[in-house]
Amino acid sequence: MSAIRRLLLEVLGWLFVVLGIAALVLPGPGLLLLFVGLALLSRQYEWARRRLDPVRLRAMRSAADGVATWPRLMTSALAALALAACGVLWIVDPAVPGWWPLPRRLWLVGTWQTGATLLFSAAVALTLLVLSYRRFHGKPEARAELEREMTAADRADEV
Repeated sequence: MSAIRRLLLEVLGWLFVVLGIAALVLPGPGLLLLFVGLALLSRQYEWARRRLDPVRLRAMRSAADGVATWPRLMTSALAALALAACGVLWIVDPAVPGWWPLPRRLWLVGTWQTGATLLFSAAVALTLLVLSYRRFHGKPEARAELEREMTAADRADEV
């Protein structure tokens, strides 16, 4: 692998890891970003390879939990749609309303790129929600298999 490619993969890997850790406490797909970062870093580092599967399994558990009940499913879908609505609002960029109490420069901070990012995030969220629903909703055997994989991975870590 060329030195430039190795450097690029490492920089991108670490960037996704840092963003993933931040998104674990902030709104965003933290486990997904962390997984992508570890996947990139695992091409060069053994320690990243060892951590990749546990992150994947925990992300899958979160996906299963997110579609386990109808209230969770609807809350997730509504949150993704609200995110998309915010993206459209940023792209349309309406005039500052009269009730806005802050300076005009603080109304919809950012440009159409902010709206595009919000729309992209909403599309990713809805796609992941659909995939999670198809894989886990109403399928206790899929959840049980995931739990078996997690138990096996945890045992392998103990050895």
